[in-house]
Amino acid sequence: MYTENEIKAPNGIMMIGVLFIAQLISVGLIITLGRAGGLLAIFTILIAVFVFICWFGFFMVNPNEARVLQLFGKYIGTVKGEGLRWANPFYAKVAVSLRVRNFESGKLKVNDNNGNPIEIAAVVVWEVTDTAEAIFEVDNLKGFVSVQSEAAVRNLATRYAYDNHEAEVSLRSHPKQISDELRQEVQDRLEKAGVRVIESRISHLAYAPEIASAMLRRQQAMAIIAARKTIVEGAVGMVGMALEQLTDEGIVELDNERKAAMVSNLLVVLCSDEAASPVINAGSLY
Repeated sequence: MYTENEIKAPNGIMMIGVLFIAQLISVGLIITLGRAGGLLAIFTILIAVFVFICWFGFFMVNPNEARVLQLFGKYIGTVKGEGLRWANPFYAKVAVSLRVRNFESGKLKVNDNNGNPIEIAAVVVWEVTDTAEAIFEVDNLKGFVSVQSEAAVRNLATRYAYDNHEAEVSLRSHPKQISDELRQEVQDRLEKAGVRVIESRISHLAYAPEIASAMLRRQQAMAIIAARKTIVEGAVGMVGMALEQLTDEGIVELDNERKAAMVSNLLVVLCSDEAASPVINAGSLY
């Protein structure tokens, strides 16, 4: 497993001056000593050739970019200092972007926790934090991010229901929690590639077209049932409170039959969809 090793490369502007002076000296040596012939001439020519080869060691590092240096397949280090730099001309210099990038998956059709087919898509915001792992641990970084992100989205979608009117977590009702879990799952999958996931969130969520209309009716029915349940619970509590208060304060004494009638009337008024039209009883209570 490779780990990033940041190194400092010499400033390119300074190296231009150094190589220019070295080149002039090598040419002067050839002119002055080359006439002597023999090994001395060969040596001066080799010096001139060496200096000439060094001119190919310059490379540019842009802002928010790094260069991974390799010598004949061996990892040497990573240069992150921006500007014109110089290194061994035999080094292979691979550019790696450190900028923040985003990936948006296509609409994936999966089954949620209840077995209902849904369409889901997500946006993943990421950046490279370890250039050595990004280059040497995976074959294609962008492809790896794409495949693993979509796999994480599929896996998350199968663990939760599309919607749930109870207190349970669902894809639609708890977007913040779902986004946090998605970000962590994507991070676990991309960590080996030297990638840090900054943000991950669901960008599209809907039932599959073939069941969309049926699930909409079901969703409406579940919403009505949940609302009715809340209304009934509240109405029963209000009726109980009314009876208890009437009894405690001694306002009126009711037998079981009258209590049942009062409970029935109050529940009809409280649970009715429309405003009640009361009938005033002008006679005796009994």
